[in-house]
Amino acid sequence: MSIRYLHLDVFAAAPGGGNHLGVVTDAKGWSDAQMQAFARWTNLVETTFLLPPSQPGASYRVRIFTPHKEIPFAGHPSIGSAHAVLLCGLAAPKDGVLWQECGAGVLPIRVEENGHGQQLLLKSPQATVEKTGRDAHPMLQAALGGIALGTLPPAYVAGGRHWWLAECADEDSLRRWQPDHSAIGALARDTDSLGLCVFARSSHPDYQLVVRAFPAGVGLVEDPASGAANGLIAAYIAHAEPHGPLARGYTVSQGREIGHDASLTVRIDGETVWIGGRTNTIIDGTLHWNGRA
Repeated sequence: MSIRYLHLDVFAAAPGGGNHLGVVTDAKGWSDAQMQAFARWTNLVETTFLLPPSQPGASYRVRIFTPHKEIPFAGHPSIGSAHAVLLCGLAAPKDGVLWQECGAGVLPIRVEENGHGQQLLLKSPQATVEKTGRDAHPMLQAALGGIALGTLPPAYVAGGRHWWLAECADEDSLRRWQPDHSAIGALARDTDSLGLCVFARSSHPDYQLVVRAFPAGVGLVEDPASGAANGLIAAYIAHAEPHGPLARGYTVSQGREIGHDASLTVRIDGETVWIGGRTNTIIDGTLHWNGRA
């Protein structure tokens, strides 16, 4: 079969700085096994497959696969898939919003145009702070070894997926931190979470928060741009500091420690969190794939 295929750079401050995503723009007729086989072949963190919607009100449907399994929701695959839908003319926004059908339901994605081009913002799933404190889990201290903590206590937060969150005392310490990945992996496995996401406040003019994410629960060492994790951080900050300087939103820098340079926009409206940024189309070509698992 011959299908248009895109390789995208999601949440990039400049081309090449964001998170990779492969998008199969027409997966009608593909079986679950065929999608999994192709995602395994691309070996990207996630590959997405676009389909006609099956739910009322949805603009399109997306299925999200890692090389090993299908997942219901993730941030950068959602933003990148919406970018692909617009680029290929598969759906048009209604009142400035695309409605994405995925395993987490039908979610809105804002389409905004500004002087720097198009920006897409995804409404994050509702988040719940389930545990807080340095003693929230016996393995947490080991996972946080070697880093000075900041104002907010570590937290275990759910919202589509589970993450452990921790605030670091300052940006420089976070950027220089050499984490114990085996300890983070043990914590992720024991708590059935994605892993640990650490953030620090910044006085830099271009961003107010620095984030590093370690999703050992899905076999990754460090993620260059984490939409879902940043949604949980934003919800935690809004919950803990409803009148603080970050309670309405901010800009995130992520990925520089591993050779990337991602920029994510966070907007907070009460209990609603929007996460977004820009996407660059790196490769726009034709996929020749026989579809066999």
